[in-house]
Amino acid sequence: MNKTTRINMIMRYINNRSQFTLKELMQEFNISRSTAIRYVRTIEDLGLPLVAETGRNGGYAVMRNQVLPAIHFTTDEIKMMFIAFMATRNQQLPYLTSRRTVTEKLLGLIPMTQQDDLLILNQRIIFDGTHPQNPNLLDRADLPDPLLEALIQQLIINQCMQLTDSHEHTYTVAVTHLYHEQSQWWLEFINLATNVLVQWPLTKITHVENANVNLNSQAIEAKLQAATPAPNVELHLGPTAVSRFKRYHPFSLSLSYTDPYQMRGILRHHLPLTVDEIAFFGDWLQFLGQDVVPVQLPDELQRYLRERYQ
Repeated sequence: MNKTTRINMIMRYINNRSQFTLKELMQEFNISRSTAIRYVRTIEDLGLPLVAETGRNGGYAVMRNQVLPAIHFTTDEIKMMFIAFMATRNQQLPYLTSRRTVTEKLLGLIPMTQQDDLLILNQRIIFDGTHPQNPNLLDRADLPDPLLEALIQQLIINQCMQLTDSHEHTYTVAVTHLYHEQSQWWLEFINLATNVLVQWPLTKITHVENANVNLNSQAIEAKLQAATPAPNVELHLGPTAVSRFKRYHPFSLSLSYTDPYQMRGILRHHLPLTVDEIAFFGDWLQFLGQDVVPVQLPDELQRYLRERYQ
């Protein structure tokens, strides 16, 4: 890494923190104390308004009410950000208005020639959910679930919250994950009344609010481990199955690799023995192909596979 690149990285680090010590710079960038001091002086010469703070825990801070120097983006960085915004289009993500205004600001910051390059990319790169004959025509509504932003704001405040379903039943829960799967948003949580792990689609929730419960992350992790049942499925995956697993797998599944090249792995999972879950998992198992060695399978899943795929 050359000096200019490292100085730019340190400037971004300082802009994000506004207060730091030489020891933190040394640990973050793996540099010596003398090198850290030299970089700080170089950054001061570039116009970053730093002030030294004396005392036992003294360090540096950015002066208040001062304008920080502009951060410049390369052509490749601008293209990367624009393609990232394109990829999120028509994905029913939150903060839709902010996403649009950020894209407009990004276009306004760059020269006209670069704007033309981005318009070409917009026409020639096709993402999932985009009409192939007209990239500006979306196949489905881009609007997110109306509760999604409220749920994210609540997650920032507290993992514990109260959920109300479509039958007006209220549950006090500890949220473990919010994820997007099968073209819709899902919420995974622990029901604090029953200590059962549950997955709900967001469409099942009508209201979310704060709960008068405060559990730290360690307590929630302990409840998650206690609520997670023992696996009843174990599969050994070869290279072809691992490749297909990476292409698509349900959120609740994770693979433990058994070689340094991540070409083979072991899948352990607790499969709920409902008709829908067994059918879905059995069909997905066929998608993985023949490069799978079953070590443990529930009788219900074996029966489904025999009947479905003689």
